Order: sequence, then C-alpha cells, then structure tokens
Amino acid sequence: MCIRIATKNEWADVIRIYNEAVDTRVSTADTEYVTLESRKAWLEEHEDARYPIYVKIVDDEVVGWCSISSYRSGRPAVRGAGEISYYVSANRRNQGIASELIEHLLSKCPDLGIRVLFGILLESNAPSMYLLKKYGFSDWGRFPDVAEIDGERFDHVYLGLNLEERE
Repeated sequence: MCIRIATKNEWADVIRIYNEAVDTRVSTADTEYVTLESRKAWLEEHEDARYPIYVKIVDDEVVGWCSISSYRSGRPAVRGAGEISYYVSANRRNQGIASELIEHLLSKCPDLGIRVLFGILLESNAPSMYLLKKYGFSDWGRFPDVAEIDGERFDHVYLGLNLEERE
C-alpha cells in the first residue's frame, strides 16, 4: 500500500473513480460522466508538482485519489490557497482511504506553499462534510441553491482550513 503522485498511466483510474462519484448524485456537481478527453486540461494542470494528484495504491490498483487545485489561477496574491478534492472507489469506501489521502495531502501542503485549503461540497454530501471537519475545516461560506441535480436544488458549501493556525 502506498500513496504517491499519479502518473499519466493512472489518469484513466482517476476518471473511473470520479465517474463512480457521479453515480452517487451527492459527491460532485457533475451529473454526467466525464472522459479523459473532457478532463485532459484539468489532468495536465495537475502534472505540475505544485498541484498534484495523489493516488492510493492497494495490490497494484488505484483505489482512491486526492488533489490540490489552484484557486484563481494566475493571481499571485492567492497563490497560497488551494482546493482539495478526493474520491474513493465505490468498493473501497468506508475503509479509511479518504482519511489517509487527506492526511497525506495535508502533510505535503507546507512544501507546496499551500497555507489555506478549502473544499467545495454539495450540502447533501454529509460524509465529506464530517470528514473535512474532523481535520479542522470549518464553514467559510454557502451559496444557496446553486446546484440542481435530478430536479432537486442544493447549496454549495465552502469549508476552509488555515494550515498555519493548525500547526
């Protein structure tokens, strides 16, 4: 078992796991599957060592991933902020994998120059809200009724963590 930076050969696994989250209807605001082609620019942005995708490998299989994305790319004043995302294979959920990925990512943030981290979640994603709050994230904002999935509206909730205050 290990957690490391994803390779291009694992991008299809990243997409597969993400698409499993689309099926949940609570883990992402995407309502249709994505493809390697449609996510290519995002994946290439994460080849940069500053904004990596970390994968959890068990028995030579990618079972989950976690990434840091830039916030307001190209604006130097907010270079120290990043967005966390994480997803776990459907058959591997509730086994502590998301916690391992988050802990790994948090440990790497100082070396990456990330001092503020936030997650953007649908209000219906109670497991992720609980998990991020377990690591010290708190409510930073809410955008009411911005997401609509299958005819139901949801708030987008912003949870944030100042890593300098965490130490």
